Amino acid sequence: MRKEKFRNIAIIAHVDHGKTTLVDGMLKQSGIFRENQFVETRVMDNMDLERERGITINAKNTAIRYKNYKINIIDTPGHADFSGEVERGLNMVDGAILLVDASEGPLPQTRFVVKKALANKLPMILVINKIDRRDARIEEVVNEVYDLFIDLDAGDHQIEFPILYTQAKLGIAHRDLNDGSENLQPLFETIIETIPGPEAGDGKTPQFLVTTLDYDPYVGQIAIGRLANGILIMNQNYSLCSETKTINNVKFSALYTFEGLKKTQVEKVEAGDIIALAGVPGVRIGDTITSMEDPKPLPRIHVDEPTLSMIFYVNTSPFAGNESTFLTSRHLKERLEKETLKNVSMRLLPIKNRTDAFEVCGRGELQMAVLIETMRREGYALMVSKPRVITKQIDGKLHEPVERVFIDVPEEYVGVTTENLSRRKGRMANLINNGHGRVNLDILIPTRGLIGFRSQFLTDTRGTGVMNTLFENYQPWFGPIPQRVSGALVADRNGRVTAYASYAMVDRGELFITPTTEVYRGMIIGERNKTSDLDVNITREKKLTNMRASSADATITLRPPRLLTLDQSIEFIAEDEFIDVTPKNIRLRKIELDPNQRKKVARGQNTFESLK
Repeated sequence: MRKEKFRNIAIIAHVDHGKTTLVDGMLKQSGIFRENQFVETRVMDNMDLERERGITINAKNTAIRYKNYKINIIDTPGHADFSGEVERGLNMVDGAILLVDASEGPLPQTRFVVKKALANKLPMILVINKIDRRDARIEEVVNEVYDLFIDLDAGDHQIEFPILYTQAKLGIAHRDLNDGSENLQPLFETIIETIPGPEAGDGKTPQFLVTTLDYDPYVGQIAIGRLANGILIMNQNYSLCSETKTINNVKFSALYTFEGLKKTQVEKVEAGDIIALAGVPGVRIGDTITSMEDPKPLPRIHVDEPTLSMIFYVNTSPFAGNESTFLTSRHLKERLEKETLKNVSMRLLPIKNRTDAFEVCGRGELQMAVLIETMRREGYALMVSKPRVITKQIDGKLHEPVERVFIDVPEEYVGVTTENLSRRKGRMANLINNGHGRVNLDILIPTRGLIGFRSQFLTDTRGTGVMNTLFENYQPWFGPIPQRVSGALVADRNGRVTAYASYAMVDRGELFITPTTEVYRGMIIGERNKTSDLDVNITREKKLTNMRASSADATITLRPPRLLTLDQSIEFIAEDEFIDVTPKNIRLRKIELDPNQRKKVARGQNTFESLK
């Protein structure tokens, strides 16, 4: 039977097209906030990193009331690196709102999330957002969305979607552009009309699939998901069906339903609703909580495999113990295991004969950077290696992941962009020049070729280029790909950086550090303008004499250093380098701090595998 009083929907879109802003408007107009209550913008983005980067990282759910209906809303990430969150979110819903920018149209991540929604056979509502933009091209964008659905082999019932036009910031939705609507009521009505209620029965065997894990300091671990069938009641016994076994006599310490941004504790939950429960030890994503007398587990959640890995090491740099709270292998392992419990798209692999290093597999550099930055802010010190791709043996041949790169650049930079990508084994799939001064490139390239490319791309295009990537498939190994062609400037001793020594580096390369910075031997302080590394004394001071110095000698004007972010550091490092991460600083260093030992290792051609 259909539970008509519930509507479960996900909001999917490309990064920065306005998903979370639209949810803000829906929450405000549903009446869950007091009239004089202060509400932050993008209220669903409650992580510091989400607000700083302006993107959604974790899928989150909320619930609003409209008339006699309860609408459960899943706000999903728009970046492919967090696609595991999208796939899990789509498992809980019966339909989706596809949000598309009125100017930019459907972009690569739009294609990704639409493909996942179509695979789940979800009905969709198309929302064209930011219709007030001066460069809005609404009709063309609608046609581009139809072309995307056709390209992804959407069924007839899926391609006949309703279309709304919104200004999410103002909380306005229109069925027709000139209908005079001043609120989001057309959107609420369309959700009720288009998205069916969940197919569920209160009288059936209880089946609750754990889709997300949360943590509360009072009740411990919380499992979140949709109750597919039956009812769950406090103080009754149930079974937990894990991947390998069934555990009986499971009781809950708390049951919750969602109301607005809060969880409301209840004694009983009914089928079709998105709920949360606490008190089940050892629960994991993909487990099913069901009847003890007649256990019926649901199919486990399966997500796309990781394509990239990095090795996380215990931090052995000289400054690690002075700048962190957690720095032992036990701390590092526990934190990474906790991450894999919440994020099914990540894998943690042990490294043979090593207890101080762990291989972490994920979807992309951004996902890794978010994990590293989160751990850094939590007080962890660690070192990470250069990313490497995860290969597969298919029919006895070595295959590697390939990305489809979508690039938008001014006409004058097409040559340098295609030249650099072809050097990295990129192959042109399509080129479109719309005659507006900008060109769209569609290029297939091995994932290896994109490591370290983004910074070079922004430099080559003077910051005017836009690049998006999407995983395509696995293809036979493409052979050697050149990575960083420049060497590094490496400190040859411990000490404090001086302006006098920094000035001497002007003709040798570009510095990453400022004067007075503490450095240690083996720390990378800049990028050299030649291909080989150079050990330098960056702490050298000017010798004082009893001769009076001229005013020209008294003042040294330095070129501003290039201060690397964590993302840029991941792109920059070579095979023989680490990123030294502590709560206070992000540094680059050589794996071997001793220059003499480094030369011996170089003769042996140290690689990622030898790091294990």
